[in-house]
Amino acid sequence: MTKISIFGVGLMGGSLALCFKGKPGLHIIGHTPDPLEADKFLKRGVVDQATTSIEEAAEAADFIFLCVPVGILEEYLHRIVQCKLKPGCIISDVGSTKASITHCADQLGRTDIHFIGGHPMAGSERSGVEAASSHLYENAFYVLTPGASTPEQAYMRLVELLQYTKAQIVRVDALEHDLIAGAISHLPHIIAAALVNQIADYKDTNPLYESLAAGGFRDITRIASSHPEMWRDILLNNREVMLKLLEDWNERIHKFQTLLKEENGQGIEDQFRRAAQFRSQLPERRKGIITAIYDVYVDVPDHPGIIGQIASLLGNHRINLSNMHIIESRADVPGVLRLSFRNEREMDAAIQVLKSNQYEVRL
Repeated sequence: MTKISIFGVGLMGGSLALCFKGKPGLHIIGHTPDPLEADKFLKRGVVDQATTSIEEAAEAADFIFLCVPVGILEEYLHRIVQCKLKPGCIISDVGSTKASITHCADQLGRTDIHFIGGHPMAGSERSGVEAASSHLYENAFYVLTPGASTPEQAYMRLVELLQYTKAQIVRVDALEHDLIAGAISHLPHIIAAALVNQIADYKDTNPLYESLAAGGFRDITRIASSHPEMWRDILLNNREVMLKLLEDWNERIHKFQTLLKEENGQGIEDQFRRAAQFRSQLPERRKGIITAIYDVYVDVPDHPGIIGQIASLLGNHRINLSNMHIIESRADVPGVLRLSFRNEREMDAAIQVLKSNQYEVRL
């Protein structure tokens, strides 16, 4: 029997547990310091066994997954390696930064166990074990960052286990991971937060900024609503990379300033054309490091009962809406009603039903 211990059975850890649970020869142990949380894991059927003891969870395990916040990852790793771990035990994590935890593991001096950093590039707008799903990692990139001294056999054992997630495994150097993740995830979160705060400051002198910041503005800045403490830990953990990326960003903003000062219309056009060309090459419907949104926009006539008709139509086809929003500002938004769904399958089904009932639908 292969025993898998998961520390931090929330969205990420709980989803891993559900990927493994019920598979032949696997026994899933969930750890939490909170007894009430341990009972919840068991009642929801996420794990086979729950415990509040670090030693009990760690010493029984063939595989250990650290799914705790980035800010306390190293603390948990230090505590776990003090336990009487099984020889050959493989420890991994799901943190958004990899260089620091990999360096920490290298300093432990343990050759009888193996640490292999991991980062499944999937997530959800929701959090907690209640949001866990066995489909969360399906078709997502799952980055693994083995060190130079990691035995290939240990790496392949972890890869084999992670096949149950149905994710696409990618092998990357830890520092390279942090550079890429910093550019395509961490930097956009900083930019979104700064932009929203800029508009919030303007709103103090003119409330129209808030009233009109709907539709497209709200959509492109949605990641500014991300968990503050989590992003504090991620950004501080990836501090050196982020400082360099912000220098590069400031140079690009300065370039736009120069183009505007010089009234260089062709230069501005070239910047937008280049950006559009690169963006058009990006995969549209694939899980990435920033959580995808599953929204459709519907043009509807302004008459009583139309919203209820659409909700009933989807309900009659057993399609679950996660949110419905009537849009007041149409700037940059291709419809007056925004329908949000939890996954691509629900969204695709809704599009088909709405179009077959003569509604004009746009992504």
